[in-house]
Amino acid sequence: MSEHVARSLLHTALDEYRRRAYADLVGGIGRPDVRTARGADGREYEIEIEAMWDDRPGGVLRVLGAIDDGSFRAFLPLSEEFLLSPEGRIVGEK
Repeated sequence: MSEHVARSLLHTALDEYRRRAYADLVGGIGRPDVRTARGADGREYEIEIEAMWDDRPGGVLRVLGAIDDGSFRAFLPLSEEFLLSPEGRIVGEK
């Protein structure tokens, strides 16, 4: 698995979620989004993105994304996350 290619695909998928409204993400809690994408290296990658409460319902959301290519890396996928406040602000990013 090319970490550079995988990270690029994951960033693209998570950017979609960064642009979504808090209420939209809350509606998706418990329903992970699993999709496949073909990377620039020609390999097929599986991306899973899931929103969950970070601490308590109604508070900050944690949006976690993970990616792998189905190889041994599936046991330890590359992952990234961000936090979204109820006001719609990304927490901890500049």
